[in-house]
Amino acid sequence: MVAWGFIFYLLVNIGDVLWAFLPGYEFLGSGTAGKVYRTFTDIFSVSVLVGMTMLLVRRFVLRDTGLQIRDRTPLLSNVRRDIRRDSAIVGAFILVHVGARFVGESHQLALHRIDVWQPFASQVSRLWTSWSTSALETGVHISWWLAIGGILLFLPYFLFSKHLHLFLAPVNDLLHPDRRSIGELDALDFDNESIEHFGVSNIEHLSWKGLLDSYACIMCNRCQTACPAYATGKVLSPAALEINKRYFLNREGARLARGEASNVTMVDFALPEEAVWGCTSCGACVDVCPVGNEPMRDILEIRRHLVLMENAFPEELQSAYRGMERSANPWNVPPEKRMTWADGLQVPTVAEKPDSELLWWVGCAPSTDPRVRKSARSFAEILTHAGVDFAILGTEERCTGDSARRSGNEYLFQELAVANVETLNRVNPRRIVTSCPHCLHTLLNEYPAFGGNYEVVHHTQLLEELIQSGKIVLDRNDGPASLTFHDPCYLGRQNNVYDAPRVVLQASDIQLHELPRSRRDSFCCGAGGAQIWKEEEAGDRRVSTERINEVIEAGENTLAVACPFCMIMLEDAAKSTPEIVEIRDVVEIVRERLEPQE
Repeated sequence: MVAWGFIFYLLVNIGDVLWAFLPGYEFLGSGTAGKVYRTFTDIFSVSVLVGMTMLLVRRFVLRDTGLQIRDRTPLLSNVRRDIRRDSAIVGAFILVHVGARFVGESHQLALHRIDVWQPFASQVSRLWTSWSTSALETGVHISWWLAIGGILLFLPYFLFSKHLHLFLAPVNDLLHPDRRSIGELDALDFDNESIEHFGVSNIEHLSWKGLLDSYACIMCNRCQTACPAYATGKVLSPAALEINKRYFLNREGARLARGEASNVTMVDFALPEEAVWGCTSCGACVDVCPVGNEPMRDILEIRRHLVLMENAFPEELQSAYRGMERSANPWNVPPEKRMTWADGLQVPTVAEKPDSELLWWVGCAPSTDPRVRKSARSFAEILTHAGVDFAILGTEERCTGDSARRSGNEYLFQELAVANVETLNRVNPRRIVTSCPHCLHTLLNEYPAFGGNYEVVHHTQLLEELIQSGKIVLDRNDGPASLTFHDPCYLGRQNNVYDAPRVVLQASDIQLHELPRSRRDSFCCGAGGAQIWKEEEAGDRRVSTERINEVIEAGENTLAVACPFCMIMLEDAAKSTPEIVEIRDVVEIVRERLEPQE
């Protein structure tokens, strides 16, 4: 009500200024266009007044918690007070601006005649029937100056208020960089000797986009509401990050514009290190933002600086880094044991079958984790059953480096990426399928920057193709009759794959019940952003526990997943609950319902 009405008021203000300077002028004339214009003006005036009144009641009377930032999340000094002050000033300005114009129009109608095309203003005009002509004319003038002159009074404050988003939010959206995915990161140039620092330490190290985000922000707190870290009581708030950036620039911007360096780092004022390491890089804050802000990217850039320039990161990540450096996988499993998961199965390698139609990028978790190996074996059996011409890299396969990049260790990521691209370009696969959404994202969206351009699909997408082509038929009734499905962040939100796993499950004649938070609104399992390798930051509960509780409240005891990280995190969380929740990969469900071979 407020947004659309206020946008329409740009036209209203133009008409009012022209009317003031041109005696007898009637904006858009007295014909159909003028009548429609007057009707819309009347309706939008009321809608803005009602909408803004309710918003102010929500903020100052009801004090909606969705508009608050918890006390343990740091904000710059006096910012909590300033936010309330800014909201009051902006709200009052809109009420005065629109209200005065509406009342002035009712004075006009009382002076001349009731206009059926302005039903609301006409009704209000009846209140002034006892006023004299001079009083009504004075009212018209006062109302006009309050409406139009109020804009001039507000302009000096406008540049420092959150209302600046009216102009900068569209600019932010129009100039938004074209990316393959909301999670795609820019590569760092380690060969450029002129670069003195990597990542973001101080606010002036942010890209133009990172700076513009803070002024495009409308402080709606949608990002905070969607953030799994904040939802589970942790100190991280994407909204607080953008708000702190804006208020810091308001206070220090003039000095920074003169080329002086800021005297505090981002972790000193924008968000503490605890918050930096609490991000799961799920992308929910970026996806939900109505003005195209990317707080997740700022956080990952700060991680890059901490890791590359200060060697400061959670101690638990050291083991994963060491594994990726020495064994090419964060589990620290020797490369020669990477194929043990396939013992007893007919799984050809690229060396044995160089011209296969499909390269299966198995991934580290399916190759090494005892639980996830079961899903890898199921997928291998399905591919063999369907007669798919496939092969794997075997001992040549390395970690894609997703956890290294998301945790800020860009140098390690690039070492792995360059080596993998060299291997893949030599093999020259026609098509790649992967069981891990994190591998899917990295191969598909991150490797093109290193010369690796491939057609990559997730195993649920391939299963959908095999079912629809009739290469596999599901007709057995083994397994659960109903279940619910958890959308992995890096499959759904980051790469827009939502339907494939659902089509596969429904083809299995399973009754699928959706969770309250599903598809784009899916809640993170807590593993992304390298969280799987470290202890979770302090909060009210674990992210994975929050998700499992949602499954339990939905009344389901079987949860289907399509990501090895989700499998590990959610199965671990399920063990800590008294209720029995079975975690199954989609491929495991398909495998047990395969029509027996003749």
